[in-house]
Amino acid sequence: MTQIDGVLAGDRRAIARAITQVERGGQAARSVLAQLYPRTGRAEIIGVTGAPGTGKSTLVNRMALAYRKRDRTVGIVAVDPTSPFSGGAILGDRVRMQSLSGDPGVFIRSMATRGSLGGLAWTTRDVVSVLDAAGFDVIIIETVGAGQSEVEIAEAAHTTVVVTVPGLGDDIQAVKAGILEIADVFAVNKADLAGADQAVAQLRTMLNLDPHMGDWRPPIIKTVATTGAGVTELVDAIEEHRAYLVQSGEKSRREQARVRSEVLDILRHTLLSHALDNVSQEQFDLVIDQVARRELDPYTGVERLLDQKGA
Repeated sequence: MTQIDGVLAGDRRAIARAITQVERGGQAARSVLAQLYPRTGRAEIIGVTGAPGTGKSTLVNRMALAYRKRDRTVGIVAVDPTSPFSGGAILGDRVRMQSLSGDPGVFIRSMATRGSLGGLAWTTRDVVSVLDAAGFDVIIIETVGAGQSEVEIAEAAHTTVVVTVPGLGDDIQAVKAGILEIADVFAVNKADLAGADQAVAQLRTMLNLDPHMGDWRPPIIKTVATTGAGVTELVDAIEEHRAYLVQSGEKSRREQARVRSEVLDILRHTLLSHALDNVSQEQFDLVIDQVARRELDPYTGVERLLDQKGA
């Protein structure tokens, strides 16, 4: 059995090897994706994002358990900050998800952002494709809590869950124009703390004032991830959104937008790699020095670099 056959059959070792190849990039990664991509498009992709300290990992853990009780297999892609010293994902093997580790219906992969501005590693979509081809029913992407820059999660997921907690106060206002607007479902986690009802009221007020509100009105679910309270209701809300996407035709539109975003990301990365491959370190350093000395403006400097060897 080939590695691709193994992935399609759900073999965990084959899946892990394929993901490692995809993360490394290069021709081997492209070959893997080319063979797997026609078998993708069946999974429900859920993004979970929010500010640091909102309990996203614990909530994702509980969500996975809830989906397993519904006999649905779950892939989890946990995007962690990259350690500047080791280059690896800080949380490594997701020790907070140990309760899921023995379940053959759950596959957890931790990824490093490698400095990605939006909180998503640029290979995240490729890893999702591997898990999709492997037959997982639900794929949850948990992103690093980086605030408003995480809006790109909405481009990678069918349903985006924004997690907040009581006591953020003015911080909720601060993210109104960014991450709040991408939510399909809100989870007010740690709802056993004082101020939970106030947090729900604040969110509801913002939704009422949103002039761009469409047919789907994001539900606000109170959860306590440490006990599991409200998680069933959260998963129900996600499933309701899934049904809405299909019935309204929005799923097809979002899929087109998701693919467009993916192709543009790959195009940018490929063009940048091609340009850098055609520029020597000496040429690059020379232009940097000239721009730093104000002998060239940055745009002219880039043009000089692109002119090298037909880049």
